[in-house]
Amino acid sequence: MLTPQQVHVVVLGGGAAGLFCAMIAAQRGRSVVVVDHARQLGEKIRISGGGRCNFTNLNSGANHYLSNNPRFTISALARFTPHHFMDLLSRHGIQYLEKGQGQLFCQGSAHQVVDMLIQECRQANVQLHPSSKIESVRRQGDYFLVKGDGFFWQCQSLVVATGGPSLPKLGASDYGMALARSFGLQVVPPRPGLVPLTFNDWSTSRFASLSGVSLQAAVSLGSHTYQDGLLFTHKGLSGPAILQISSHWHPGSPIQVNLLPGVELLFHLKEARRNNRGLLPTLSSHLPRRLVDILCQGQVPRLADMNDERLLALVQSIQQATFTPSGQQGYGKAEVTVGGVDTSQLSSKTMAVLTIPNLYFVGEVVDVTGELGGYNLQWAWSSGYAAGCHA
Repeated sequence: MLTPQQVHVVVLGGGAAGLFCAMIAAQRGRSVVVVDHARQLGEKIRISGGGRCNFTNLNSGANHYLSNNPRFTISALARFTPHHFMDLLSRHGIQYLEKGQGQLFCQGSAHQVVDMLIQECRQANVQLHPSSKIESVRRQGDYFLVKGDGFFWQCQSLVVATGGPSLPKLGASDYGMALARSFGLQVVPPRPGLVPLTFNDWSTSRFASLSGVSLQAAVSLGSHTYQDGLLFTHKGLSGPAILQISSHWHPGSPIQVNLLPGVELLFHLKEARRNNRGLLPTLSSHLPRRLVDILCQGQVPRLADMNDERLLALVQSIQQATFTPSGQQGYGKAEVTVGGVDTSQLSSKTMAVLTIPNLYFVGEVVDVTGELGGYNLQWAWSSGYAAGCHA
């Protein structure tokens, strides 16, 4: 019978939160093992920010996270801030830049961040085990037993950092949430987040020909509004503003779209009418011409023939448009997972399960979802740090 190897900490998952947690725990003198089924560790980090790794956001705060308990993130984010991670990058000579709205990117490649984390782990004697499939995880007395193909560990602390099912092509799954349920924990039902929205009749609608057209827009759902890029696709709508609102969207909910935010369009149309300017050139000075053609529906009335009521209707169709998505493009296109292990069962200071000593959940597997723009990686660093200081 195989005898388990004893270590202090086993971390399930070699992504951002798992590697960071392992690094911090090992620097405290703990013996740490990281196990992941992927061939390469940190796969989601490698593709983040278009390969440049949007590793944090200077504006990181609880108001930028979606959770059943919006205040859960406060403690962890305060203890490990964006500036702490920036200091770590600087010590490794990794240069970065701000691209707007507090978003920080590597000047080089996202691989620099992965290499840094792996180097830190190795210097702290973390055992890294990629390409390792877990067969069973169970609690026995005061310890956890983790068994797989060719390994068997007994650990004092178990950290679950397996992420969510978004981007399954990278090997993502709901393993961590299933494991949480096996320990009797509640899981907020997961769903895709930061994902393009689709429409059943889009291919036959007047907007189908707009695929590839992009513009700045303000997209609203309830009390949430995001002003950023919007992209028409062959299936529906995408772009940063749509991805942001998608995390709040539920089936059947309409979204409001302002295709021309910050512009007094009615005023400009009345001015153009008074000066005998045409409708097409007036709209085309503010919007992409292909979109203008669709909005005018092939009929271009003279502004001089349009009364105030018709002008107002046109403005509303542009600045108060309503769309009801039929769905979204699923986990395959989702950047994150909304939902996860219910935070009411976790300590916000340590990420430990309140009812099961030495069991921790960090990162995306927890019911904490950041907005687009570096917030989710900051949550990975902050939650991983919180658990790493105690595991």
